[in-house]
Amino acid sequence: MLKVTDLRCEYWHNPIGIGERHPRLSWRLQSDKRAVSQKAYELEVAEDEQFTIPCWKSGKVDSAQSVHVELSNFEAVSCKRYYYRVRVWDQEGECSEWSETSYWEMGKLEGDAWDGQWIAAPLSLIPEDSTQLPLLRRDFRLEAAVKEARVYATSLGLYELEMNGQRVGDRYFTPGWTSYTHTIQTQTFDVTRMLKQGNNAMGAWLGNGWYKGNLGWQGGRNIYGSRLALLLELHVVYEDGRKEIIGTDSSWMAAPGPILMSELYHGETYDARLEIPAWSTGDDENGGWQAAEVIDHGYDMLKPQINEPVRAIETIRPVQVVTTPEGDTVLDFGQNLVGWVRFRVAGPAGTLVTLQHAEVLDADGNFYTENLRTAKQTISYTLKGEGTETYAPRFTFQGFRYVRLAGFPEPIDMEAFEAVVLHTDMEETGTFRCSEPLVNQLQSNIRWGLKGNFLDIPTDCPQRDERLGWTGDAQMFIRTAAFLSNTAPFFTKWLSDLAHDQREDGAVPFVVPNILGDSFGSAAWGDAAVICPWTVYVSYGDGRILERQYESMKQWVSYIQAQGEQEFLWNTGFHFGDWLGLDAKSGDYVGATERDIIASAYYAYSVDLLQKTAVVLGKEDDARKYADLRSNVVKAFREEFVTPAGRLAASTQTAHVLAIFFNLLDEPAEKRAAAKLHRLLEESKFHLTTGFVGTPYISHALSKHGMHEAAYKLLLQQDFPSWLYPVTKGATTIWEHWDGIKEDGSFWSSDMNSFNHYAYGAIGDWLYRTVAGIQTVEASPGYKHMVIAPIPGPGLTWAEGSINTMYGPVRSFWRLEEADGLMQVEVTIPPNATAEVRLPGTTDPASITEGGGVPLSQAAGILSISAGEEDVVVQAGSGEYSFQYKYRLQVS
Repeated sequence: MLKVTDLRCEYWHNPIGIGERHPRLSWRLQSDKRAVSQKAYELEVAEDEQFTIPCWKSGKVDSAQSVHVELSNFEAVSCKRYYYRVRVWDQEGECSEWSETSYWEMGKLEGDAWDGQWIAAPLSLIPEDSTQLPLLRRDFRLEAAVKEARVYATSLGLYELEMNGQRVGDRYFTPGWTSYTHTIQTQTFDVTRMLKQGNNAMGAWLGNGWYKGNLGWQGGRNIYGSRLALLLELHVVYEDGRKEIIGTDSSWMAAPGPILMSELYHGETYDARLEIPAWSTGDDENGGWQAAEVIDHGYDMLKPQINEPVRAIETIRPVQVVTTPEGDTVLDFGQNLVGWVRFRVAGPAGTLVTLQHAEVLDADGNFYTENLRTAKQTISYTLKGEGTETYAPRFTFQGFRYVRLAGFPEPIDMEAFEAVVLHTDMEETGTFRCSEPLVNQLQSNIRWGLKGNFLDIPTDCPQRDERLGWTGDAQMFIRTAAFLSNTAPFFTKWLSDLAHDQREDGAVPFVVPNILGDSFGSAAWGDAAVICPWTVYVSYGDGRILERQYESMKQWVSYIQAQGEQEFLWNTGFHFGDWLGLDAKSGDYVGATERDIIASAYYAYSVDLLQKTAVVLGKEDDARKYADLRSNVVKAFREEFVTPAGRLAASTQTAHVLAIFFNLLDEPAEKRAAAKLHRLLEESKFHLTTGFVGTPYISHALSKHGMHEAAYKLLLQQDFPSWLYPVTKGATTIWEHWDGIKEDGSFWSSDMNSFNHYAYGAIGDWLYRTVAGIQTVEASPGYKHMVIAPIPGPGLTWAEGSINTMYGPVRSFWRLEEADGLMQVEVTIPPNATAEVRLPGTTDPASITEGGGVPLSQAAGILSISAGEEDVVVQAGSGEYSFQYKYRLQVS
């Protein structure tokens, strides 16, 4: 039976508060048949669930498109809810029933007028240099029963709302971190059930966050502004149809709150004795409130939130209490994570308890914080003395596994503590597992690296006095991230800020949002402007991100063109190079690969992706221009860095990796480069010397030339330097350095030694694309058509990967029985998608059976079969398949 399921508007199920005037709709098909494809669809949009007030109808549209369907000549209205449904016809003409009704609701759109005003606590109450944070509140009366109500809100700094004593929503760190001079996001909350006829009250906590707080290792403060402020509107619709708007204005009141200090890096200081009982309920009879001050900040930068919010995703209990040799009491949560600790405590009023957070213990087992640099990561809580008190911070987060306790009553009750894991609430999409437990732990470390560093922006690290959106780290990891989670809204928001912070000459800042001043233009870092939008497009079939980032992409390439002493080489300026490459000179952070080679290689790669983007967008003149430019850049690269004999004039792993992966050499020279790369690995006994630039692509470069055995050796290497070395040392996240903890237990230099740094986790991309074999196809993005080509290798007997794509779940599983050579490959392809399945280890289609022993040629859903040089190639429609055959080729 054909069915339509999983309706989404802009990636989300039933969202409220979206900002797209022209929202796109997606859906999935469900069927018990194989090889099902959509041939037509019909969409209806209405103002009510019964569709008695239609506002848009597509009619029957002959199209296979079921992802990012735009509504022609439809423009959504601010603050309005729309209902929609869809039905489809398959390739045999069968028509589904109408889907279940879904909806989306608009936020206050960019450019809308606001009745609310920006308000702040008066400076006489809380001076600008005070670390104490304010509360804001207003009492109000509703004269009739409420049908529905929405709050539209934002702030300068961070905010958390309460309505009648209850927390509003489940979002944290609102309004999020953006390039605040260009964009401040607004949020929408459904508060219908929180209001009542009669007296009500609402209030807000304000926090420094990224806007006003300490930001960057240079100790900067007030980077965007020096006053915290709130902007809010409560829209009420009464049962009798009347409407009312209550906004922030001078009738609001302000008071100092119990948070005496709150900083992202340093933690939070809270004095429960200063709490104001019932302050957001309307029953507060305490004095000390003063009229809020209306301030002028403007509204032009306001836009509804683009990405998913930060939420509390899970909780983790400590696994043990440790008493260190120095006598400290330390909780071990067993996992390096990002968030905070919620705890219970009882004691006399005025008792001070503290929690200090760290990632590791030192070689002697003592609490270690030197790698945090100036970040204090400390929570201080003063008890009010009223029985058992429960506390969790609001406007700070910590990166930690270990927590040092002070002031808590002994013995420590582990049940009184739980770590709350915080990160952007992206849908988890990808999984990977295999027969090697160490690789499975590596995969877990990669995922936890994403969790810890995707907190509203893609940070480099979540614990020290940095936590910035380094562009290089983001582009190096984005392909891995796009498999593990639906990162499209997350990167759409971040790339918008990248374009805003881009310099007029096209230079891209080192970090986004940019808080480092005039720090711009490094190769491999600035190339995020091109690589990231292209990856989002290929992963999710999202052409809109290419449309919106196209000028930014062009500007970056134009900037590169203007830099070199020769137009087609980039051999000037500052570059990070192969950051943290192990072939660096003593005392240097930068690997041995010449920066000119790296810069020129990335020049060619970005131009290549820009040319492809121009083709996708139908910009024919640009496509021809950039095709010519890439040809010239590649020609110049070969003239400058390749000898007449075809040898790459550099002897580093990274140089050869980039030349191979970016297709910079002709076929003979590339084969020679691949052979040289293999020799370099043999010389290093299959250990990595690559840094941030070379590591993401080294395994791909090897597999491109059939050197799978070498790639597997790299993967499974356990001693330093390797991906599994940190795993053998107990790592639960990806480290910044291959030897963050050395063999003798000592640490790499404390000035830059993060134990949660996702860049080297880019190996995940090779695990998913090669070991599991799930690959996107640029010509058919978003897994509309895909390649599933698992490659077994020595050291693994089975592997499995899966990804929940825009079309539905994709799965690849293989198992090779060493005793008899029996190979089993299982594949899942979602409806309205197709796959090229490459079955390795045989070239004989007749030797393969499917399902319960059906010859491959007779299996349902198979569209075509052919024999390759080392595999059998099967074109398949949707469905679940199980192939069995004798694996007759050597696993290498």
